[in-house]
Amino acid sequence: MELISLPVQAALWGLVAGGALLVGASIGYFLRLPAIVASSVMAFGIGVLISALAFDLMDEAFALGGIWAAVTGFALGGTLYALAGAALARSGARGRKLSGGASATSQSAAASLAIAVGSLLDGIPESGAIGVSLLDGEGVALVTVLAIVVSNIPEGLSSSMGMKKAGKSATYVFSIWITITLVCSLSAWLGYMVIGQMGPAVIGAATACAAGAIFVMLIDTMIPEAFDEIHSWSGPIAGIGFVLAFAASRLL
Repeated sequence: MELISLPVQAALWGLVAGGALLVGASIGYFLRLPAIVASSVMAFGIGVLISALAFDLMDEAFALGGIWAAVTGFALGGTLYALAGAALARSGARGRKLSGGASATSQSAAASLAIAVGSLLDGIPESGAIGVSLLDGEGVALVTVLAIVVSNIPEGLSSSMGMKKAGKSATYVFSIWITITLVCSLSAWLGYMVIGQMGPAVIGAATACAAGAIFVMLIDTMIPEAFDEIHSWSGPIAGIGFVLAFAASRLL
C-alpha cells in the first residue's frame, strides 16, 4: 500500500475492520452457524484483543503521551463505553455480542436495531485507533486490525439473526450494516486526519481511550458469553489467540 496516501490507507483499513461486521451479519442472516463455533471464534478474538490492548494500544499510548495521558485516556474510554452500554441495555441491546443467537433471536425489531447502534459505538473508537496507528509511519497495527475483525464478526452475526427473526428484509438489515461499515471507515480516516494533527499527548490519550472502551466491552460482554457457551474451553482458546497475536506483534 506504499503508493496509497496514508489518509486513504486509514480509510481502507477502517473499511476492512468495519467490514467484519458486514461479514458477520451475512453469516447470521443466511447461514445456520452452531453456537459452539461462533463462541469459539469469540473466545479466540478475546485473546487477540487482550494482546492488542497490552502490547500495542496501551504501549503506544504510553510512548506517545506518557503515563498520565495513557491512564486518563483509558479511564475516559472505559467510562464512556460503560455509560453507553448501560443506556443501550435499557433499550434492549443487552448482550449485543452474543454469539449463539439465543438472546439475539428473541429480541424485538427495535432491540435488534439497538444492537446495531451498540456496534456503531464499538466501531468508532476501534476504527479511530486504526487511523492513529498509521501516524508513526511504520504502517498499520495489523494485530489491532486482526483483533477488531475477529471480535466484530460475532457482533454482526447476533444482531442480524435477531433482525431476521423479527421479519426484517435483507435490504433493511444490510443497509444498516453497510452504513455502519462506512462510518467505521470514516472514523479511521478522522483518527488519522484530525487526531493526527494534535500533539503527542492527545494522540496517546485518544489511543488509550479506544483501549479503555475495548477493555470494558471485553469484560462486559465477550468474556461472559464465550464462557457461557463453551465453558472451560474458552480460556485455552483465548490463550491461543493471545499467544498468536503476541507473536505477530513481535514478528510483523
